[in-house]
Amino acid sequence: MAELTKTTGADLDWFEQGNWKEGWTAEPDESINREVFIRQYAAHPERWQKAFRFLATTDLKNSATGRYELDGSDVYVNISEYVTKDEKDAKCEAHHQYVDIQYLISGEEQISVVPLADTKNATPYNEEKDIYFIQADYDKYYLANPDRFFIFFPDDAHRPCVKVKENAPVKKAVVKLKIN
Repeated sequence: MAELTKTTGADLDWFEQGNWKEGWTAEPDESINREVFIRQYAAHPERWQKAFRFLATTDLKNSATGRYELDGSDVYVNISEYVTKDEKDAKCEAHHQYVDIQYLISGEEQISVVPLADTKNATPYNEEKDIYFIQADYDKYYLANPDRFFIFFPDDAHRPCVKVKENAPVKKAVVKLKIN
C-alpha cells in the first residue's frame, strides 16, 4: 500500500476487507478512527504486519504474561492479567510515541475513548514509559471482549480496565507500535 495523504473510498474498502489483519479473526471496534489507521498503516506497514501476524498466529490464551519483542522497541506486546476496576479507580491515559492495539484474550471490560483535545493534562508526560494520565469528562464506554480489538492513536485518550458489572479477572494483550 502506497503512502497516503488523503483517504479515499478505495482505502476505506481496503479497511473493511480486513486483509491487513493477517488472518486474525477478531474484529476492529467501531471506535477506531479508520482514516488515521489507514494513514498510519501506510507509514509503517511492516510494523503493523508483524503486530497482526503475532495476534493471528500466537496461542494467546496459553501465552505467559510478560513482554514479547516483535521488532525491538518498535513493536512489542505486553500480556497481562488483572482484575477490572471500578470506574473511579481506572485512569485515563494517552501516549506520544506509540499506538496501542488492545485485545482482551479472556474476560470483558469497558473501555472509553475521547479525543485528546477534549481532556485536561493531569500528570507530566513520562517519556521513558510513553504515558501520561489525564482528566476527561465522558460517559461513553465500549465493550472489550475476545471478539473485538481497539486501536488507540496519540490523539486518543483512553480509559481501559473498567469493570462491566462486577470486578472480574481478565487477560489482555497490548501491542505497542512505534509511530515516530
